[in-house]
Amino acid sequence: MNDVIKLLNAHRSIRKFTDEAIDQATVEALVQAGQCAATSSFIQACTVIQVSQGEVRDRLAICAGNQAYVASAPVFLVFCADMKRLKLACDMHDAEMLSGYTEQFITTSLDCALFAQNVVIAAESLGLGCTYIGGIRNQIAEVADLLELPELVYPVFGLCIGHPAQNPEAKPRLPLSVILKQERYNDSEDQARIAEYDQHVREYYATRTGGQKSMTWSEQMSDMLVKESRPHMLPFLQSRGFIKH
Repeated sequence: MNDVIKLLNAHRSIRKFTDEAIDQATVEALVQAGQCAATSSFIQACTVIQVSQGEVRDRLAICAGNQAYVASAPVFLVFCADMKRLKLACDMHDAEMLSGYTEQFITTSLDCALFAQNVVIAAESLGLGCTYIGGIRNQIAEVADLLELPELVYPVFGLCIGHPAQNPEAKPRLPLSVILKQERYNDSEDQARIAEYDQHVREYYATRTGGQKSMTWSEQMSDMLVKESRPHMLPFLQSRGFIKH
């Protein structure tokens, strides 16, 4: 196994950081690494907003569910799906852009995910730690206002980056046999394999929390998926010019 695969397998979300600063040259190098990710049809539809510590960052932390590390992390980036720049390209050639298509929403959002994962891998290769912040979508309209996002741009997620001040155990993933199918979708053995995996997850949580949490993966998913999941997202996205067709 080479060093790159070892690095990928060692990924953990880091939520506690030292006070050590990250110089701007490093931040820019990480973002440039993100730019080298695959991009659908060369659209390059990800815009990254770096938010310094201060009033706006504090407010973003509140919007994300009072996650303190959003406010305190040395670096906080917001990854935005950006169709406005594509409209600008069309305007430069007097072409009327047809927007609002669901496919455009998918491709711009995927661009952000691919871009950000490159940033995370690059950061971890330097010994830095990261955690994604999907919680900024809890109050996405306020986040968009705080960042002064125009129409055709929406914030997909945030990312905290810093020097780790913790060394958590890697969270166990689903068995490869559940994830990797051959030739067709066959889930005949998935329930039994997930039941076995559940016990590993229960042990992981018990160890991580000193016995304070005892939950399996399937319990966690069944609890989460019987509740509404940010129902405000569709009207917000439509108000920004996404998902109209």
